[in-house]
Amino acid sequence: MKFLTKILFLPLLLLSLGLSAQTQRQQRGILEELKAVRPGEGKVMVFEDKAIADVLGRSMAPPRTVYTSSDGSLQFVKMRGFKIQAFSGNDQRSSKNEAYHKQGLINNAFPEMETVVTFDSPFWRLRVGNFKTREEATAVLEEMRRAFPSFGKEMYIVIDEVKIPVNQLQE
Repeated sequence: MKFLTKILFLPLLLLSLGLSAQTQRQQRGILEELKAVRPGEGKVMVFEDKAIADVLGRSMAPPRTVYTSSDGSLQFVKMRGFKIQAFSGNDQRSSKNEAYHKQGLINNAFPEMETVVTFDSPFWRLRVGNFKTREEATAVLEEMRRAFPSFGKEMYIVIDEVKIPVNQLQE
């Protein structure tokens, strides 16, 4: 029985040692890893500017600014995400009215969704929601198409700046 336990324990020990070594390499940084001297391997010399060395290993994502809603009840972050474009039209006589009409319909059916009508000449657009992922937007899009079959085919997902509540960023 002890022999069988030792045989099963040995692969686990080797696996954990390999993971530990990999973690140590990742923490050292790419330049230190390249410069490391190992028997039987060639020698790498790296010449880099100090500015490059300072940047390597740092997150390049811009720091996120936390905004507060006008009533002070919600804190959110603006980031790249997804919205549903429910309407886009460039008919000068009717597109504005159609965008606001569809906004009213969507607000009644989906009161929890933010809707925004924008005008970027010559287009009037209606966009719905603030989604971190395309999957979240797709699920709501399917619901909206079921709720509005008459204009459901013209709705699609677009990449846009979205407002995500701070408490949802950790999820």
